[in-house]
Order: sequence, then C-alpha cells, then structure tokens
Amino acid sequence: QVQLVESGGGLVQVGGSLRLSCVVSGRTFSSYGMGWFRQGPGKERMFVATIDWRGSITYYAESVKGRFTISRDNAKNTVYLQMSGLKPEDTAVYYCAARGEGPVRGLTSASVRGYDYWGQGTQVTVSS
Repeated sequence: QVQLVESGGGLVQVGGSLRLSCVVSGRTFSSYGMGWFRQGPGKERMFVATIDWRGSITYYAESVKGRFTISRDNAKNTVYLQMSGLKPEDTAVYYCAARGEGPVRGLTSASVRGYDYWGQGTQVTVSS
C-alpha cells in the first residue's frame, strides 16, 4: 500500500519561508515522478511543481517560479518543496502526489490526472 505523508506546513508572515516534506512508503520511490499541488478554500486543486524520477527535470507553475524549489532525496524516499517569498495568495492546503504505474511513471506531470497517489495535505497560511 502506497502512503504519502506531508509535513512542514504552518503559519508564516508575508515574505517568509517554509519547507514542506513528503515521505513515501510502500513502493520503490526512486522510480516515480512526483508533484506538489495546492488547493485554496473554494478553489480547484492546482499544480505547483513537479520533478522526475532522477531529480534532473523540474517544472513550476508560473505563479511560484523563482520562489519555490522542488527537490527529492531518493535515499530518504522524500520529496521537498522549499518555499520562499511567500505571499497571502500562497495560502492553501498543499498536497504531495506520486505517479502511478506505467511507461511514463518516472516523468513529470502538471496534471492532477497524472497522479494516482495523494497525501492528506498540509496547511500553509501566509499572514499579512
């Protein structure tokens, strides 16, 4: 059974930083692309960042480019999202996601439909 557990969310002031972590268990973590998404109150779940299985290819939503960095440590089965220059509009529940089986399992994806496994989410609140 694949499990994803996020941590690192919290309350931070405008301009502050946070690092989210997502630990994956129940599969060979290093074979799969990973992503971060977020969902604000009353909004759809939106793409934030994605990374391929080796950590060599990353993509970001325009709204976070230059402020957020996705990375992974395959030895620790963990993917990270380093967030800096936080803004009130970054307030959301942040979800970690893992790609499912198949020939493209190691690649990146910016689509919610590209992922089969999701964590429970961690709240990030940016106060002004």
